[in-house]
Amino acid sequence: MKLSNTQFITRGLIAFVITSGIIALILSLVGIQEVQLPPGRKYGMVFDAGSTHTSIFLYHWPADEQNGTGIVSQLHHCEVNGPGISGYAENPPKAGESLRPCLDNVSSYIPVESQKETIIYLGATAGMRLLKIQNETKSDMILEEVSKTIKSYPFKFQGARIISGMEEGAYGWTTINYLLNSFIKYSFDGKWTHPESANIHGALDLGGASTQITFTPKESIEDKTTDVRFKLYGYNYIIYTHSYLCYGQQHFKKKHIAMQLQGKNLTDLIEIPCYLKGFKSNMTLDSIFDSPCTSDQKPLPYDGTQIIALVGTGKPGECREAVKTLFNFTACGGSQTCAFDGVYQPPINGPFFAFSAFFYTFDFFNLTSGNPSLSTVNKTIKEFCSREWQEVKASYPKQKVKYLQNYCLSATQIYTLLVDAYNFDSRTWNNIIFQQKADNTEIGWTLGYMLNLTNIMPAEQVYLHKSQAMEAWAVLIVLFIVVVVMGVVILLVSLRSAMDNTVL
Repeated sequence: MKLSNTQFITRGLIAFVITSGIIALILSLVGIQEVQLPPGRKYGMVFDAGSTHTSIFLYHWPADEQNGTGIVSQLHHCEVNGPGISGYAENPPKAGESLRPCLDNVSSYIPVESQKETIIYLGATAGMRLLKIQNETKSDMILEEVSKTIKSYPFKFQGARIISGMEEGAYGWTTINYLLNSFIKYSFDGKWTHPESANIHGALDLGGASTQITFTPKESIEDKTTDVRFKLYGYNYIIYTHSYLCYGQQHFKKKHIAMQLQGKNLTDLIEIPCYLKGFKSNMTLDSIFDSPCTSDQKPLPYDGTQIIALVGTGKPGECREAVKTLFNFTACGGSQTCAFDGVYQPPINGPFFAFSAFFYTFDFFNLTSGNPSLSTVNKTIKEFCSREWQEVKASYPKQKVKYLQNYCLSATQIYTLLVDAYNFDSRTWNNIIFQQKADNTEIGWTLGYMLNLTNIMPAEQVYLHKSQAMEAWAVLIVLFIVVVVMGVVILLVSLRSAMDNTVL
């Protein structure tokens, strides 16, 4: 039977639609490929329980890792009110309770579904090291109380412990070089790569109870007790690090005053050359000799409640000599690989970041920018230490007295440490960068610790799902549109044919 034109067109369109459907089916099968889903995020918190205060830092990173180490960034941080946890030696439960406001604050930044897998760790530094020397039972009780508080939150608690000075120095070095992209950087083609000529920086840290120096020397490290080995992003690093307990600002001040008391009548005014002329202060003997750094210098007979009167003389020359005596340079016997107190140190190498109290002290003197020369630094400190206390106090009305009174001593300590101990000179001085933040992140040991922890933690499993290639999707969409249009045309032709038949 001969087909009408309408029937012929209709059947042709149906054949085209069927053929297009078959092609679409084939493309949907052939074009399938496996696509990696975006990695989830992991979270981690670290408490930095320092000698004078405690901070909590919240970090996050993609769940997959680059050569075994996570790409970590700071999300939030919170300062705990009150002293460092070592300050609660007489009331350990209060140390734990002091952490709650910050724990509540930081918790709000972590998705509820991620909190059970969020790691949290507390590391105590030099203040607790000294307390452990002084009274191990009290230090253990404080760690027990802070652990009890942290465990009451829905996080994956990794422990609370006193970290060593070497760990503090090494993790601080890791933080700096990570933030400066010395280990890994994001390339133009959207990949994380290891810099071909990484500019590794040294780290200079000054806290309340200790100070640390860490760097990669040119020569091999002779004293193997001072080297630390890292593997980050698939590369190995060997660094020199040493921590000097009792040489942090707060305890160095106690050492200085204790030395000035030697052989003196404690009922007389005690002259302090590192205090500005005219400054006066009263202190109990316990506030000076309650530290393992000074306890062996107690005057006899000893009454810890006895009050002594101090007066500043503002003599920068005498201050400098007194500070140099506290570093005990004679113990090095003239060795070129010795800093002070007989401690081995290879020659300094490369640029350095000086942070914490190094930065805060020199920032007060406007010495952290503009690359001031070593002679300018020396002159600035001398001029300040020669000023009258009342004049300085009037010049800095917003500065708290507890900080202002110590700037002469602190600056002299820093100058002596960097120049006489670590051997920075006029040629290498400007290799030191005094800075507290890099890439909008606080510099300290906590980020370095988190990087090391992600090196230990297994990476999240990579999940794949089936997906169409972009080209296949484009063809399928075109075919879909064509099929829909043809379907409408077939419908219209069929309706037209039916209407014609009805009329006939």
